[in-house]
Amino acid sequence: MNPLEGNEGRGPGKRWGHTCNAVRGGRLVYVFGGYGKDNCQTNQVHVFDTVKQTWSLPAIKGTPPTPRDSHTCTAIGDNLYVFGGTDGMNPLKDLHILDTSSHTWISPTTRGEGPEAREGHSAAVVGKRLFIFGGCGKSADNNSEVYYNDLYILNTETFVWKCATTSGTPPSPRDSHTCSSWKNKIIVLGGEDGHDYYLSDVHILDTDTLIWRELSTSGQLLPPRAGHSTVGFGKNLFVFGGFTDAQNLYNDIYMLDIDTGIWTNVTTTTNGPSARFSVAGDCLDPFMGGVLVFIGGCNKSLEALDDMYFLYTGIARESEQRPEKLSLRKQLKLKCQEQNTNPVQNQVLVRYGVGADASPLMTVLNYSQPSRLNLPVNQGFAPGKKMFECKVTESISEGYTIETIIDGKLLRGVLFSNKPNSLHSAANTSTRWGRLHGSKTSLRHVHA
Repeated sequence: MNPLEGNEGRGPGKRWGHTCNAVRGGRLVYVFGGYGKDNCQTNQVHVFDTVKQTWSLPAIKGTPPTPRDSHTCTAIGDNLYVFGGTDGMNPLKDLHILDTSSHTWISPTTRGEGPEAREGHSAAVVGKRLFIFGGCGKSADNNSEVYYNDLYILNTETFVWKCATTSGTPPSPRDSHTCSSWKNKIIVLGGEDGHDYYLSDVHILDTDTLIWRELSTSGQLLPPRAGHSTVGFGKNLFVFGGFTDAQNLYNDIYMLDIDTGIWTNVTTTTNGPSARFSVAGDCLDPFMGGVLVFIGGCNKSLEALDDMYFLYTGIARESEQRPEKLSLRKQLKLKCQEQNTNPVQNQVLVRYGVGADASPLMTVLNYSQPSRLNLPVNQGFAPGKKMFECKVTESISEGYTIETIIDGKLLRGVLFSNKPNSLHSAANTSTRWGRLHGSKTSLRHVHA
């Protein structure tokens, strides 16, 4: 059985030009569209459950998008926003929303000036705004290709499009590039321009001021490429795969620190995927701490691929707040309080950080017994943090899935069992690949 066929053949199979998006904090991965195993575009939706390690082909209500590839699909909460692409003959400019909580397709009515039909464009989200940049379309007479470097913004609360008026020097027109977001910025990286020139430049847009600037980079520089996949994890961008004008395909991993502009050619401890382009990827953090996923793609023989790889980065997500530095006296007092914590039957205590933004990102700590909290003595609570009891909902191979209610909101997460703390052991963890195998859909964990 092919690795992406999954249980009962419900996986996406061979696929390129598709998208993959993690929702529910990384527990579920949705794969949509692409050029599939039947040598045509598809509009099927496949879902991978990272806990059960199984694929499903859910029944989805509503009117689906037409089959397509080279589109964008962007997650805002539980909703996936699909825009554009190609049906194999013509570029598209329609917008569709998949509500993953109800498995319903929605075709929203939009207002304002939306993008022209295009494929190979990019998309990113900042807050409730969806940004569409670049791509390739057709001229009015359909006789020539048109490469774009325009920027459109969709307000996902009012569904009003606008063509953004920016300042600074924008990226040159291009397609097959990527666009990522970090805080209030979007980052455009690489691609191919209308002169068949391959790029490795990095441009940053401040979405508050709409000012473009090119990032000056250093270190182990990224070779020019298009058709790559870029996955953002905090301030780091991970670039995998792609191709060049020499028809060379890549299977390397590069990491860009957005704050410093330093590139690093990442050396992994295990054999990774084969060289490919038009591969889809996303980040599974916080559900799988520091783990990225890459699915499918196309090889040098222009054959679609059906494999799935996990990249264990060993990097911890940065906290928005620095923990309060405690004196030794306060640390001793906290330790005594922890030792006197009353155990609760059939429940596991974890530290749940709730900051001012009530973000459902969880700090998962090691534990020795399910009924006892095991906090490092030098780990204090940052201002505004609280401790909550969380109910164990399922026993999994990694540990336990848990849930709690904070301020009326249901929050879910994972408590990892008998492992080094994934959020505090980055210094001792190597970057490594894991591959999804066939019929049993088991993960191969390779230790450094």
